[in-house]
Amino acid sequence: MTDVLIVGGGIAGSALAIMLGRRGVDVELFERDSFPREKPCGEGLMPAGVAALDRIGLREAVGGAPFVGVRYHVGSLVVAGRFPSAGGQPVTGVGQRRWRLDEVLFNAAAATDGVAARSGCSVDGPLCEGARVVGCHVGGRPRRAPLVVAADGLHSRFRRVLGLDAPPSRRVRVGLRTHFRLANGKEQPPWVEVFLGSRHELYVTPLPDREVLVAGLAERGALGRNADAALHDWIGAQPVLAERLEGAEQLTRVAGRSPLTRDAVAGVAPGVALLGDAAGFIDPITGGGMAQALVTAELLALHIVNGLGRGDAWLWEYEAERRALLKDYRLLTRAVLGLADRPRLARFVLTLLRAAPPVMSHLIGVAGGVRCLLPLERP
Repeated sequence: MTDVLIVGGGIAGSALAIMLGRRGVDVELFERDSFPREKPCGEGLMPAGVAALDRIGLREAVGGAPFVGVRYHVGSLVVAGRFPSAGGQPVTGVGQRRWRLDEVLFNAAAATDGVAARSGCSVDGPLCEGARVVGCHVGGRPRRAPLVVAADGLHSRFRRVLGLDAPPSRRVRVGLRTHFRLANGKEQPPWVEVFLGSRHELYVTPLPDREVLVAGLAERGALGRNADAALHDWIGAQPVLAERLEGAEQLTRVAGRSPLTRDAVAGVAPGVALLGDAAGFIDPITGGGMAQALVTAELLALHIVNGLGRGDAWLWEYEAERRALLKDYRLLTRAVLGLADRPRLARFVLTLLRAAPPVMSHLIGVAGGVRCLLPLERP
């Protein structure tokens, strides 16, 4: 019998399948879509995620454009935070199209011994006996396993059906994104750049081949009736960005996603673990979602290898470690969300941080997954 059923072949699910297959665990991986696929999301992989790709030997296969940190623009104020070094070595994030990252990871999972990976395969929901998940319904047929991992995204069906949804946030945020290829002679600096506007933020991420991702985050009420016009209006209101995109070719239509926040009351239940966005996500404002998917997949893989076949108690041990691992990042994200609501305060705080580069670098390191929030480490 299969040891683990994984629902969702995105970053989290495919990475977990690779890690488990290499440790001798028999896995079935089910993905509803076919690859390559487009998915509206941020495309900056923070350093912790890059390091995780390195550990599974896929960093070169993924490729991408490196970035050295995050640079904020508030009117004429520009404040940059470079990722702090790790082990005395400089670290970088990587910008890469999401379809490419997903495709590389899923194909690697499919090629891993012990992993049966299926795309274009619909999973209808969990198979339960009493209070325990014992498998899932795949294409109308039951599949059983000692453990099910639901990596089925922000709007996880498993989380909802199992009653693990937290009450929805009153705050509804919307994400928009498109891609440009810069005109000859125009270059995207090696930073993820954040432009703070009125009731919205713009994120610009370098990608290979002179491409850039431009993403906007805003309250739903800030969009108006036309998302495409809203995103282009936001770009036009930022002179630095508008000049950089002059003559650029728009490669993809504006696509959106809402809501951006969904949380879970717990990331585990008897016989099942939620992974990636399915386990809860606050907001993409600090850009760590993909890196978190990879590092929590690593953590879950270790617990599965040590705990599978020994009851369910280990699931709650994993959940406690997962929450501890993400605690600092979640605190930082909530703080940055609060600043985004208060432009004057955001400008004041960024002005202070510009005068304290080590502190700014440390905070960017927390967002990048290479620093703990406290204590502040010396450069």
